Amino acid sequence: MTVKIGVLQFFSWPGRHGPLQDVYSRALERIEIMDRGGFDAVWLAEHHFTTFSVCPSVHMLGTLAAARTKRLRIGTAVSLAALYHPLRLAEEVALLDMLSGGRVNWGAGRGFAPAEFNAFGVPMAESAERFREAVDIVLQAWTQERLSFQGAHFKFENIEVMPKPLQRPHPPVWMAATSEPAIDWAASRGFSILMDPHASMTELGDKRRRYAERLAAAGFSDAGRDIPMARLIALAPTAAEAEAVARRGAQWLVDAYAGPQHQKALQTTRSYGGKEPVQHYVDDVILHGTPASMVEQIARLKEEIGLNYLMCAPLSQQTFHLLADQVLPRL
Repeated sequence: MTVKIGVLQFFSWPGRHGPLQDVYSRALERIEIMDRGGFDAVWLAEHHFTTFSVCPSVHMLGTLAAARTKRLRIGTAVSLAALYHPLRLAEEVALLDMLSGGRVNWGAGRGFAPAEFNAFGVPMAESAERFREAVDIVLQAWTQERLSFQGAHFKFENIEVMPKPLQRPHPPVWMAATSEPAIDWAASRGFSILMDPHASMTELGDKRRRYAERLAAAGFSDAGRDIPMARLIALAPTAAEAEAVARRGAQWLVDAYAGPQHQKALQTTRSYGGKEPVQHYVDDVILHGTPASMVEQIARLKEEIGLNYLMCAPLSQQTFHLLADQVLPRL
């Protein structure tokens, strides 16, 4: 079975328990273990103004991760491109690629949290357009000797952006795509996509098929593409213990980030499959079980929905170590 395994690294500080610096220390210890093992990449999650994940700069954290590793690829999941000045974003990611020896995987996303857009003075109504302009500007800044650009939000004339990335023509690029319009836009441009950790397994398969169809309609192929699918993971020696880890993780997620109390602010409505939110995550979203059953679940997802890259978000330290020691060697 050929499935790449990466880790989606959050920097959660639940209840503000313990010194915040310990959150970063534990994450960096994990990253060093990933580098020594067979993991493909660590994907760093960017969030602002929330203890759900206290990492406002994936590029700064990525530089430290690169300095502590030798072979592990350093992914952004994601750079919130709509919130950046695009020239600064191009510079920072290119510098990270240079300092890491050409190990960057660039994942870009629009973002969706109103608190972030309000604090940075970016109107939510402009977020999609700003995101797409920023992506175009970054790619042009990396591939053109001098950049000239005229858009709805940004205008540049004859700018030399330095440094250029070490990887040529640029690092591999993915767009975070959760909604159908986002999937359709990424496919129409031939971008590979990152798939989100909140979709149910059924939704994940539907979105993967839609992406392949839209990609083909635009004249592109998905052959040979890595399509990371982010999944929350709970592992334990017994199925019952793993389910308990999954339930605790689901409760934390719903309380901190994805529950009904957040929908008004996000102007979204989620049905959770008609279930109570925590139960929905346990039943339909989180992969949980023993290491042996996890290998079987991954094989099934490979067969049923075309999984070729699992981006794991471990819900406990035990989960991470079982993933590294007992699951990864069997894949």
